[in-house]
Amino acid sequence: MISYAATLFCGCATPQNSTPKQSRPKNRLVVITNALSGEKIAKYYPGLKPTTGQKFNPVFWFGNIDDPVPPEWYRPNKRMRNVLWNFRNPFHNLFFYVIGIADKEFEIVGRFPGKISNPNGGWNWTVCKYKWLRLPFVSYKRGDFNFYLGWRNRGNFGMKLNFSK
Repeated sequence: MISYAATLFCGCATPQNSTPKQSRPKNRLVVITNALSGEKIAKYYPGLKPTTGQKFNPVFWFGNIDDPVPPEWYRPNKRMRNVLWNFRNPFHNLFFYVIGIADKEFEIVGRFPGKISNPNGGWNWTVCKYKWLRLPFVSYKRGDFNFYLGWRNRGNFGMKLNFSK
């Protein structure tokens, strides 16, 4: 009886993101082509969902909730492997979950909604549509030049400017 009451008032301590990585869907981006108009729309289905409290915590912004432990291919048997893994992409959670919408189900419309760049080179543009929110993305790729800015096809904010491969 006491343990039941304690569970009612304190709640269960089951972590929200305890699903093993192997059982999560690998491709959460589905591209649909309208048979009449030929328009392509991509739908993104979220995996992890951080809590609102985590999103307001600046310490959370510096982490990587998707891959908190480095994979085996990253600097095997090297010193400071875990520390350097966190420095590799220090604002992952900020770009994916705080200013991004990677934890929401949304649609992407545009020229190549399932891709970052135009597969033929040149311009690509998309818009992530979540409820009333519209988040733009633009990219350009020609030869060794590669540029993009905006909310990418997984709902995360990103920017890139490369002049060589």
